Amino acid sequence: MKRLIATLFIMTIGTNFAQEQAQDTVLQNEQKMQWFKDAKLGIFIHWGLYSVNGIDESWSFYNGYISHENYLKQTKGFTAKKYDPQAWADLIKRSGAKYSVITAKHHEGFALWDTKFGDFNAVKGSAAKKDVLTPFVSELRKNNLKVGIYYSLPDWSYQDYTHFTRDSVRYKISEEPKRWNKFLNYYQGQLKELSDNYDPDLYWFDGDWEHNSEEWEVPKVRQMLFDKNPNTILNSRLREQGDYATPEQGMPITRPKNKFWELCLTMNDSWGFQKNDHNYKTTDQIIGIFADVIGNGGNMLLDIGPKGDGSIPEEQVAILEGLGRWTNKHKEAIYGTRSGIPKEHFYGPTTLSKDGNILYLFVKGNSNGEVVIRGLKNRINRIYVVGEGTKLSHQVIGKVYWSHYPGINYIKLPEHVLDENMTVLAVMLDGKVDLYREDGAVIESN
Repeated sequence: MKRLIATLFIMTIGTNFAQEQAQDTVLQNEQKMQWFKDAKLGIFIHWGLYSVNGIDESWSFYNGYISHENYLKQTKGFTAKKYDPQAWADLIKRSGAKYSVITAKHHEGFALWDTKFGDFNAVKGSAAKKDVLTPFVSELRKNNLKVGIYYSLPDWSYQDYTHFTRDSVRYKISEEPKRWNKFLNYYQGQLKELSDNYDPDLYWFDGDWEHNSEEWEVPKVRQMLFDKNPNTILNSRLREQGDYATPEQGMPITRPKNKFWELCLTMNDSWGFQKNDHNYKTTDQIIGIFADVIGNGGNMLLDIGPKGDGSIPEEQVAILEGLGRWTNKHKEAIYGTRSGIPKEHFYGPTTLSKDGNILYLFVKGNSNGEVVIRGLKNRINRIYVVGEGTKLSHQVIGKVYWSHYPGINYIKLPEHVLDENMTVLAVMLDGKVDLYREDGAVIESN
């Protein structure tokens, strides 16, 4: 009996210890992800050989639209003559972004830094003849912007990588394991360079679908990166061994289940520079999507595609400057906030202050002079227009003494306070937001 009790005691201690460890891990992860959760906006940069002729990055030769030989001829046009990393970082900061992610190496294998692993890079293998990654990372740091490095796991130009084009596979790992090990040393060596030289706040992996976790040696790679910086963040494209989800282009219709997520969005229909793609979203549209994203608890990673000479297209600069005007005016409703209330309570995006005491309403259009909140149980202490301070009045309709139903709040919104893109209202509550989520009360007549 005593032995049984001792065994149970030891098992209890072991269970408690495991639970405490799990809780500690969750807490550490929450702390690591704090800046990312608060940042809301990042700028994605697709810049590489494809920026020269304005063709699809890497995929153009992989899918057979152009030969690999002709794709590589773009190295002669990658001059970076107008590249100004200081101006890039300044524009990113003015846009309201808190971090940036740049394509250090895309699927075709062209590296923007002076890697010791091969000559296919901006220094040894292009007209630029210089490292274009290092000065940009330096400027991001100077501007207190977080550094994100995009790295493609596949390298379709590397002779000892398995895949080459859609219709051409060089070898199978099971048949030529030495070639695969040579590639593993190559790609992991490049990652170690990026880790040692830049110590990124975030790694944005891509292309993991071509091999499984064991073949990529994901646990080993993760450990290598975390040994250098345990607080670095990894996206989900490392065989799902990352910290946050990365939906692309389409705004999720329902709120993603992942606690941390980021919508990757192009300004037009292309990631890299495409001279014939003029289908740009308007600033209003981008702000509208951004409001929906942060209202659902996510970040937006908005993409730009510089040209081969390093200049950023005027249309893209104009969008970032317009976005920056709006984010700067409404920063209190954006940065550090949390996802808002369910859409049936307010027909538009919303965010909440971290303490849940301030509800921010993002008003699209002119709202016909009236904004409506349904089912809010809190008493409203004050309502004001974010960024310009005008106090607004409101009226409660439908609240009766015999029902718990709190009624409907109608907020008067005069035309003269409307923002040119999207107006934001701050609703100060008497405590943490409290919503009525029941069926309405019914009176039965005799």
